[in-house]
Amino acid sequence: MRAVVQRVKSARVKVNGKSVGAINKGLLVLLGVAPEDTSKEVEYLAKKIVGLRIFEDDNGKMNLSLDEVGGEMLVVSQFTLYGDCRKGRRPSFVGAAPPELAEKLYEEFVNVVDLLGIKTETGKFGAMMDVSLVNQGPVTLIVESK
Repeated sequence: MRAVVQRVKSARVKVNGKSVGAINKGLLVLLGVAPEDTSKEVEYLAKKIVGLRIFEDDNGKMNLSLDEVGGEMLVVSQFTLYGDCRKGRRPSFVGAAPPELAEKLYEEFVNVVDLLGIKTETGKFGAMMDVSLVNQGPVTLIVESK
């Protein structure tokens, strides 16, 4: 499982011009699922991301986690995180999980984050989405379960 995590002042996702998810201060998480991923990877990655100390404290040091700042999370499915561009000019996506598994684990990830007490919004799995954000920092991390 792979995630691109961006610290944001705000983020929004639209499908067909309609807002389906929006947050204020928090994290935008673009989430990719691999074929071998299980609930074990979901739980690890959800806890890891929620616990990342990437928000500034009173001294301007990245020392606070999402829950410590009362932040929110917008989770957007992103199978293209497993795109392989090593050969040719068209990415291969054979490293991405099939849609049935990916959707199941994506929803499980969102549920785990919810259970950790974080207000969570989502995009729409499998849809063409317009994602907008105001990246704060900028702070962008790639977090993987393996």
